[in-house]
Amino acid sequence: MELRQLEYFVAVAEEQNFTRAAERVHISQSGVSAQIRRLERELGAELFDRSARTVTLTVAGKAALGHARAALAAAGALGRAVDEVTGLVRGRLTVGMVIGCTLTPLFDALAAFHEAHPGVGISLLEDSSDRLTEGVRTGAVDLALIGAATATPEGLDALTLISERLVAAVPPGHPLAERPRVTLRDLVAHPIVCMPPGTGLRAVFDQACAARGLHPTITLQASAGDAIADLAARGLGVAVLSDSMAAGHRDRLTVRTLDDVETPALLALVWGNAHNPAVRELLAHSRRAFAGSLPGR
Repeated sequence: MELRQLEYFVAVAEEQNFTRAAERVHISQSGVSAQIRRLERELGAELFDRSARTVTLTVAGKAALGHARAALAAAGALGRAVDEVTGLVRGRLTVGMVIGCTLTPLFDALAAFHEAHPGVGISLLEDSSDRLTEGVRTGAVDLALIGAATATPEGLDALTLISERLVAAVPPGHPLAERPRVTLRDLVAHPIVCMPPGTGLRAVFDQACAARGLHPTITLQASAGDAIADLAARGLGVAVLSDSMAAGHRDRLTVRTLDDVETPALLALVWGNAHNPAVRELLAHSRRAFAGSLPGR
């Protein structure tokens, strides 16, 4: 009895069709049929009723299916255990990154991971924080760098990388530039340039306004902090950014921390499957790459 025979048996049982099962395991239909026949001869019983158009399990097949699945799972676990011991992590990783965020430490972590584990293919996906978080929950994304309003999205593990207050940024001569302190109520008296819904910074801003019964006029939205700063510098609205986003534009914008918005905007890595050795390895590289910017460091 061979593992590939059990794999073909499970595929036919789940697909209820030899042709679809063959496509799934990437061999010819005749190859699948031959291996299933060999398995049946070895077991001394037919596993499938082939008399109808749809292939169905016999009583013996139903009894065998659970054991076949368990054997395949055990073989997979054995391979993963050996991989972890020997450091040979293989497979694919889908890494998410919030749109408009170009953090060098993340790229450093990906490069170090790739050098250590060239057998793992890496896909990088840009999207909004909300969609990336949902992708991690469903398993479509293995690990994501998101903006958030809370430290840990429900049901996921998280590593907070950056935690910053919101700021207002305006060009010289703007009324808010003359104020030593700016509150949310001061801010919403002016047109605003901000990130779109689905981003962590926008979630913090919207929640703060709602808590005070304020209704801001958001005239322009952009996903990149530099674009928001450029629009504000041209007098098209007050930029709402995090402190680090505004840091590179202080030569042309006056930056004021929003005095009464104490909830920080967070940048965090989130993941759902801590048992995946590739995810654990990438997390280790990320911790080292971001060590200088982690809270409390």
